[in-house]
Amino acid sequence: MNELQVQPEPEVVVRRHRNMMSLVLNRPRALNSLNLEMIRSMQTALDEVMAEERFHFLLLYGAGERGFCAGGDIKALAKTVQQNSSPSADQILQEEYDLCLRLNRFPKPVIALADGITMGAGLGLAAGADMIVATDRTRMAMPETRIGFFPDVGATQWMFTRCPPGYPEYLGLTGYELIGAETVRVGFASHLVNSERLPELTDFLEAYSEALPRPRTSASEQLVTALDHFLEQKIPSNTEMDDWVAAYFSGKESMVEIMESLHQCSIQVPLCDGVFRRLEERSPTAVVLTLKLLRHNEDRSLEEAFQSDIRAARFLVAHPDYLEGIRARLLDKDDNPQWQPATIEEVGSLDIDF
Repeated sequence: MNELQVQPEPEVVVRRHRNMMSLVLNRPRALNSLNLEMIRSMQTALDEVMAEERFHFLLLYGAGERGFCAGGDIKALAKTVQQNSSPSADQILQEEYDLCLRLNRFPKPVIALADGITMGAGLGLAAGADMIVATDRTRMAMPETRIGFFPDVGATQWMFTRCPPGYPEYLGLTGYELIGAETVRVGFASHLVNSERLPELTDFLEAYSEALPRPRTSASEQLVTALDHFLEQKIPSNTEMDDWVAAYFSGKESMVEIMESLHQCSIQVPLCDGVFRRLEERSPTAVVLTLKLLRHNEDRSLEEAFQSDIRAARFLVAHPDYLEGIRARLLDKDDNPQWQPATIEEVGSLDIDF
């Protein structure tokens, strides 16, 4: 008798409950990195949530304890670029951006449990939620400039609506990693829960049976109130770091200006030294483009930001630094990328029409 073949679980698990739907990113060995099939599965699920009156809200979380979503599937995207295959890198990124924007504009409440690593596209998914619930295990960052890319998924716009002065520039340019309560303090997450209570919180939401008002904002407020007993109320401040970030990064127009000011740093010297080292290891072209995008998108709509993202992505995916960064950081792992050009001073102004 032939043994029964066990069917693998889908990479996005759809859980339909009485009053809501859960979408579980299910690639735990890849830190739930987002690929094109997952993006399309999520879009199909969103169609169902829209169509079904009984689904009052949507819950997003990741399988395993290591991460909600570490970003897009960079290796797969790089392979597409190398082989010039179909679907194109442009198509993959556009569908990713469409999903992230749709979550932002979705008519029903969205809750994201951003436990563990939440970076890149993971941040893009979470940013569309009404509640972005972090835990003590949460690590949020935008490390894209380290591989010759840039903080996309609308981040160069929505950071200005959520973060204290200077943090959009600081986080976007340096890839600084926010951990635990710091994610709430800086505005990447909206609420904090002890990771030990996460299973209980998930069960509570999936069994939630109270009627919700129709407007997304009012419904979200009711859900926040219902979850109040799970939430950590005290978020530590860090005034010294906030002041330093604002002084050295807020509103800056030029990377050369930022680098020169860091060289002359007289306050918070350890922070200055650390950020200077982080900037030095990143693609000069990607860093300069990121600052240009930040200044461009600061006062624009989210829709406009996603439009400029796809144009910036086309430029960088075609630039030699992108494949070189992936080679050095993810494939050969020699951590010795040969950037072209090699310094920020050599990059120039980058004539890109966003």
